[in-house]
Amino acid sequence: MSDVAAINQLVIKYKALKQEISKIIVGQDDVVNQVLISIFSGGHSLLIGVPGLAKTLLVNTIAQTLGLDFKRIQFTPDLMPSDILGSEILDESRNFKFIKGPIFANIILADEINRTPPKTQAALLEAMQERSVTVAGHNYKLDLPYFVLATQNPIEQEGTYPLPEAQLDRFMFAINLDYPTFEEEVQVVKATTSDAKPTVKALFNAQEIIDFQQLIRRIPVTDNVIEYAVKMVAKTRPNNDTAADLVKQYIDWGAGPRASQNLILAAKTHAAINGKFSPDIENVQAVATSILRHRIIKNYKAEAESVSEEQIIESLF
Repeated sequence: MSDVAAINQLVIKYKALKQEISKIIVGQDDVVNQVLISIFSGGHSLLIGVPGLAKTLLVNTIAQTLGLDFKRIQFTPDLMPSDILGSEILDESRNFKFIKGPIFANIILADEINRTPPKTQAALLEAMQERSVTVAGHNYKLDLPYFVLATQNPIEQEGTYPLPEAQLDRFMFAINLDYPTFEEEVQVVKATTSDAKPTVKALFNAQEIIDFQQLIRRIPVTDNVIEYAVKMVAKTRPNNDTAADLVKQYIDWGAGPRASQNLILAAKTHAAINGKFSPDIENVQAVATSILRHRIIKNYKAEAESVSEEQIIESLF
C-alpha cells in the first residue's frame, strides 16, 4: 500500500476510533485527540486534572479501542521500583526466575505519578525512553507499541514529589483536563446512573499501530515548517536574542531540543489524521501549547502576576 493510501486509511480509521471512544467518554474531544496524536507519534502523555474527571476510564477505553494490553499502576509513597518492574524469585528448582511487573503492557496508566518517591519515578524513566527495563543486571525488552500515560492532581501538593524537569521532558504532551460543560455533565450522570453498560470494540491491533507510527515518521516536512518549529522553541529561552518579550519577563528556563522534535512529530500526526500529506505551520501551532506547557519554567514574577504558561506560549505565535 502506498503512503498516500495509508494516510487516507488512517483518516477513516481515526474517525471510526473517535466515534467508538465517544460511546463511553462524553466530551473531552480535545483531550482524546491529544492522547491519540501522542500514541500515533510514539510519545507519552501527562494528564493534569482534579479527581473524578474520568482519566482512568479515558485511558482504559482508548486501550480497548486500540486493541492493546492495558495496566494501571497506582503510585503511592511506599511503592518500590520492583513493584512496577517485577523481581527475581527462587523457583522450586532453586533457579532465579523473573516475574514481570505491571510495566509490561502496551499502555501503562501511571496514576498520580507525583505521589511516589524519585527512585520509583526513575524506574519508569528507562522504560519510557529505552522501551526496556533492567532488573538485576538483565535487560528485558518491552512489547511495542509502548505508551505511558501519567496523571497528576494539581490541587493537593502535600506529600507529593514533583517530577524533575528531566523527567517531565520525556512526556510529549502535558494535557490539562477541565470540568465538563453543564450539558456534558448531565449526559455523564444519565449514562453512569443507569444499568446500561456500553461496550467498545477493538478497531486496531498492535502491529497496525506500529505501521502507522512508521508511516508518520515517513511523512515529508518542508524546511520552512521545521525552521518555524525550531524558532518557536528558541523563543522560549530567555537568554536567546529572539526570545519573546513575555518570555524575557516571566520565564527562568525555556524548552530544549526535544520540544522541537516533538513539535514536528506531533504536527505530522495532526496533519495525517486530518488528511494532509505534509504538515504546515498551522499544524505546528495546533500542538504547540501541550508540547511546550511543561517545558517552560516560570519565575516568581509570573506566579505573582498570575501569568499562565498558555498566555506565554500564545505570544510566541
